[in-house]
Amino acid sequence: MLMKRREFLRAFGAGACVVAAGCVSASSRASGRRPNIVLCMADDQGWGDMAYNGHPVLKTPNFDAMAADALRFDHFYAAAPVCSPTRGSVMTGRHPNRFGCFKWGHTLRPQEITVAEALKKAGYVTGHFGKWHLGSARKGSPVNPGASGFDEWLSAPNFFDNDPILSREGVAVQTKGESSMVTVDAAIEFIRKHAETPQPFLAVVWFGSPHGPHQAIEKDRALYADQNQKQQHFYGEITGMDRAFGKLRNELRTLGIRENTILWYCSDNGGLPNLGTTGGRANKGSVYEGGLRVPAILEWPARISGHRVTKVPCNTCDIYPTLLEIVGVRMENQPPLDGISLTGLIAGGMKRRPKPMGFWDYPERGISVPSHKWMSELLESQKAGRAGDPARLRPDAGEITKQYPEDTFDGHAAWIDWPWKLHRIQDKNAKIKWELYNLVEDTGEQDDLFARDSDRAKYMKSQLEAWQRSVVRSLNGKDYH
Repeated sequence: MLMKRREFLRAFGAGACVVAAGCVSASSRASGRRPNIVLCMADDQGWGDMAYNGHPVLKTPNFDAMAADALRFDHFYAAAPVCSPTRGSVMTGRHPNRFGCFKWGHTLRPQEITVAEALKKAGYVTGHFGKWHLGSARKGSPVNPGASGFDEWLSAPNFFDNDPILSREGVAVQTKGESSMVTVDAAIEFIRKHAETPQPFLAVVWFGSPHGPHQAIEKDRALYADQNQKQQHFYGEITGMDRAFGKLRNELRTLGIRENTILWYCSDNGGLPNLGTTGGRANKGSVYEGGLRVPAILEWPARISGHRVTKVPCNTCDIYPTLLEIVGVRMENQPPLDGISLTGLIAGGMKRRPKPMGFWDYPERGISVPSHKWMSELLESQKAGRAGDPARLRPDAGEITKQYPEDTFDGHAAWIDWPWKLHRIQDKNAKIKWELYNLVEDTGEQDDLFARDSDRAKYMKSQLEAWQRSVVRSLNGKDYH
């Protein structure tokens, strides 16, 4: 029954209310043409892994230039402290635990409505380029990019390095070049093809850098000759990604479409231990600030004139509802969203976040997705005329067989009601530890105020646990009935 819901969405748009039906945002009406949209995401770049955020060594001239021209988010959060879940939040506007995407290698559920599917209902042509990590990149999978709403895709099932083997709509393709540039060149090919057509486009460009193992090309590595070898390759990968991003941004100008194109950049989680620079306590994998706070920049010259900086907390769950409001589409049967529309912030009117943000790292194991191995196998099987491995298609991705308790919430969760952040840490014996921090006065989350501010803690505790109950209801499949 659940799989049929996705078929219904595709056939009839889930009753999507689009521009033709009168559900047009003020932004869409004013522009005359809905904006093109380019969503870019790094893989493991911490908040501090940017020259514009004060890194003493890194060279990121293209990111710096955009941050100086556009809207810079100083408190932007990944929905999860690792990759796949955060990518799922971008696609759906929902916390990834709602659809069982707990850790790396977990997939979308086919029942979820994605941003690509929603924008297609508003007339967009859609493309995905680079790291997918939300399911298979093979034909026939219910969780490959095509099944998730993308018309065109050149994708990898996980991170990838230089000269990657990628999947073009399920066909393995051996590419040549630095990994970020390969990704951007594929996106530019798509953008050029559709820039002059009546249809606006959505291009999702997800880099495989700077995920390890780090393999910077020589000219990027040479910029950091005074660093140790590991740092040379790590910094060099970020500089290579910066150069590719600059090429993409310049192409929008060359094509004459920069003015009405939304270009939104962020990372999927906090920085790497011993290599990256985070925006607070701990690193990737943690619900403390260092695992969640990431760099983010938004450029849309038609609506954002010049340099602005916002300290309003935002996160990757906000991307979906923001874009849907901008283009004027509403999906009926929309399951609960965790993100909010940031159109007010883009317009300059939002000074405070009207809704708190929830985070929850559930103690579930990640799933290995060896992209190079799998794509090499697919390429060889194609050459030999053999069928691929059907077990990697995840045909069971939409099945909900496990039911989770609605009264115990394992793992580490947090609730941000700015500037306050409440942590709830429940171990395997259901013992709970609470912590409360003021993120303005204590960015390092060192001064625990839980015992000293009991009234605030009690109120936030009730909000957090109510949200967790809602998440578990979604996880158990109750959104799809």
